[in-house]
Amino acid sequence: MKDIGVGLIGTGFMGKCHALAWRSVGSVFAGVGRPRLVHLGEANAELARTRAAEFGFDKASGDWRAVIKDPDVDVVSLTTPNKFHAEMATAALKAGKHLWCEKPMAPTFAEAEAMAAAARKAGTVAILGYNYIQSPAIRQIGALLAEGRIGTLNHLRIEMDEDFMADPHAPFGWRHDAASGYGALDDFAVHPLSLIAVLFGRVARVVCDMAKPHAERITASGEARAVETWDIASVLMRLESGLSATLQVNRAAWGRKGRICVQIFGSEGTILFDQERFNEFQLYLTSDRPEEQGFRTVLIGPQHQPYGTFVPAPGHGLGFNDLKIIECRELIARIGGDTGARLIGFDEGLEIERTVHAMARSHREGGWVDVR
Repeated sequence: MKDIGVGLIGTGFMGKCHALAWRSVGSVFAGVGRPRLVHLGEANAELARTRAAEFGFDKASGDWRAVIKDPDVDVVSLTTPNKFHAEMATAALKAGKHLWCEKPMAPTFAEAEAMAAAARKAGTVAILGYNYIQSPAIRQIGALLAEGRIGTLNHLRIEMDEDFMADPHAPFGWRHDAASGYGALDDFAVHPLSLIAVLFGRVARVVCDMAKPHAERITASGEARAVETWDIASVLMRLESGLSATLQVNRAAWGRKGRICVQIFGSEGTILFDQERFNEFQLYLTSDRPEEQGFRTVLIGPQHQPYGTFVPAPGHGLGFNDLKIIECRELIARIGGDTGARLIGFDEGLEIERTVHAMARSHREGGWVDVR
């Protein structure tokens, strides 16, 4: 496969993550080649030139359409705010580009459906940025579940908390605008839902309640504006497998910085995982002798691939950006024809979006809702 030409649209937090991944993937993983950083697009030409120089892209443009039209661009990394995803993603797919789009797909389900349809029609690779599924710890947890190490599963609890919306005096931002989506559900809960998708399968039924801790915020012009999104959501779920589950998410949880807490309870043990300490997980097995029964900490190391590709020694730990590099490697593998690459494509992503919208509908209607 020839070296891949990369176009990047959007250069905020996730844009920089994508740029770092594209620059590093060839050094970390042998045999994938070195992608060419071809064209960067931003909201204006000056910012685009600045970011292109910082990130190492050959060309810069203040018009995202120029990135998509560039014949040297084979794959587009799309990291703009949610409300721009549908138009930009559809345009990239119609132009025959492969696409790496950050989650969520789009604020409305109709837009997400149109994106998935465009991907199927284009026949190119289109994936979503669910990098937490790449964690070596999550991969090992999946292996333990597949082996039946904790027996028959009876309950799952997942929580995701951060505090970037906790300050009541923080200004009104794009995430408070209804144009961005529901709030914690689609900006946030989609990450736990991606873990559910790869570890446990589809969600069948949900009942959801959402909360808004701060009803209004001050705009940049000094005016009070009503907050139109929800920062907190609590969900009861029943999976298609019959497994009972709960999901709780909070963007206004002081002290929580990047917490995704997963608790998996089975007939013969329990698995605990926390994203804030994602180089380890806890395992309790009833098969241990009663004298030694208790939670053991499993420290992630070279035996939990692809950790060893980054670091040859245990205890040193991977980081958030490393998960993005792994995701980039999986994307390149999929473009090269590897259908077994560990990714969430647009069709799988559409199921996550379907679940999110079912949760929002449950909140409006005040009762259980079928996802499908």
